[in-house]
Amino acid sequence: MIKDAELFYLTDERIVCTACARMCHLKNNQTGFCGVRKSINDKLYILNYGTIEAIHIDPIEKKPFMHFNPGSKVLSVGTTGCSWMCLYCQNYDLSQRRKVSGIEISPESLVEIALKYGSEGLAFTYNEPLINLEYAKDTALLAKNKGLFSVFVSNGYATDEGINMMKKFLNAITVDIKGNANREFLRKYAAVPDPEPIFKTILELYKFGVHVEITDLVVPQVGDHLEDAKKLSKWIVDNLGPDVPLHFLRFHPDYKMDWLPQTSVQDLENHYKVAKENGLNFVYVGNVPGSSHENTYCPKCGTELIRRYGFEVIKWNLDQDNRCPKCGYKLPITGKFYGESLEERFHSIPL
Repeated sequence: MIKDAELFYLTDERIVCTACARMCHLKNNQTGFCGVRKSINDKLYILNYGTIEAIHIDPIEKKPFMHFNPGSKVLSVGTTGCSWMCLYCQNYDLSQRRKVSGIEISPESLVEIALKYGSEGLAFTYNEPLINLEYAKDTALLAKNKGLFSVFVSNGYATDEGINMMKKFLNAITVDIKGNANREFLRKYAAVPDPEPIFKTILELYKFGVHVEITDLVVPQVGDHLEDAKKLSKWIVDNLGPDVPLHFLRFHPDYKMDWLPQTSVQDLENHYKVAKENGLNFVYVGNVPGSSHENTYCPKCGTELIRRYGFEVIKWNLDQDNRCPKCGYKLPITGKFYGESLEERFHSIPL
């Protein structure tokens, strides 16, 4: 459905969209880079407000969040369009589409669906949620009144106006940095002029109290430089502290970069080592089910506290206060652990 946008301002000749850091200057009847925000007669309209192209119930670990309401289920929704143009995008059929399609689901209806199917929260994901920020805000405020949390999987390429809107409703965000946030990589392979707005978004939301986790897609040959991983890790430690989780994700060939191989496990382990050596307490490797780096270990004594396989929690070894049973270290988890681990479920089955 088409709806009035809130994130824009009017100049003498153009509408300036402030949904993302591109800040497209639009003439009348011109659509922004994302393909879903259009200027019509001195107003900006969202062409895909509530037009959902993808919807699914996921474990929160799939987003990925390791330290936010672990074990919970989220109703994941996505639309069409994006503020980036990643040549390796796994969801390119949604993100790079410039024709709006899908089914119309109002904020009220989306909250009802989440409750009906037992979700604890909403995840705005699959494509970039910032380009439809007003819909996320309207939905999340309703969801909050029903006891649901709201999270973003985002590139973090926001403006001050967008950040201030997110502060009104957002509980957690995974900021999906690509290629260790290397400036030349982002320009060449994602059409991103400058990564600085990403870091500003992370910092502002973190200071405000939004739970933050950071992912980095390690693209072999062109976006896997360990020196960049070192710089990223040091930035996190210096600005956010050592407890913010960093996930290094395995790339698989897709879209216009299907000529590259998968990221090697050794490359991911090298990134993991660099991040740990530079002071991060919680570093994870994603898209490698069975890796020991999916698990959470006590930074103080090294005890395995949470064991995972893919998106499943296999073992939960924390007390009610999220403390290590061996040394008493309190794990920095936001929220609570939902449900049982697979180990607990197995032992509860009558034989």
